[in-house]
Amino acid sequence: MVDVVLQGPGKNALGTPVMEQLLSDLKAAKGEPVLLTGAGDTFCAGLNLKEIGGLDAGGMESFLELFDRVVVALLSHDAPVVACVNGHAIAGGCVLMLACDLRVATASPAARLGLNEAALGLALPPRVLKLAEARLAPSHLSRVVLEAGIYAPHEALRLGLVHEVAETPEPAARALLEKLAGHPRAAYLDSKRQLNRPVVELSAEEMSAFKTRVLPQWAPAVIREAIARALAKR
Repeated sequence: MVDVVLQGPGKNALGTPVMEQLLSDLKAAKGEPVLLTGAGDTFCAGLNLKEIGGLDAGGMESFLELFDRVVVALLSHDAPVVACVNGHAIAGGCVLMLACDLRVATASPAARLGLNEAALGLALPPRVLKLAEARLAPSHLSRVVLEAGIYAPHEALRLGLVHEVAETPEPAARALLEKLAGHPRAAYLDSKRQLNRPVVELSAEEMSAFKTRVLPQWAPAVIREAIARALAKR
């Protein structure tokens, strides 16, 4: 079992160094089971607003492509991956959580989880939307994506964003990871790959939609407005 800890400024916000470190850590795990958690009292508060606020169109494309690679790396890791959601998991942080095989969240009423991109004026990239479709029941999908809410842990559990809520999430997440790791690996990985295939293997049309439909909605002016909305909600 390998512990991978998200650690960075802004409550472990996903900037380029944090994402590159996560890719490196997953590669270094060499197919061992992974417990993914965040440093301190937060899992991941989302994308690094300071970094993306200074990107031009080309830089934003590269940034989102790096984020895309991180999601695929989690979905494709050749062993069980369990998220220990020890605090906030918002926007991009929620996406990372969803990319794990199973998820255990803190019961702390202060924690907030959810995909709030629509509320900030940002379109979900095709892979993120496919991930949400794969992870959430149809009855909850539209609420989570369109309401773009930030939910307390027990509401996140009801909506299917997490599988368990625990007062002490780390022991619960470790126990779950050990259980998954105890399954015959070949059968586990075959099932995991089949479940994740629609998300990992996007069609050419879906990949084209990323550049033609989504990227223009992540233009610098839109990002500045999104940052202003995010700061106003704090």
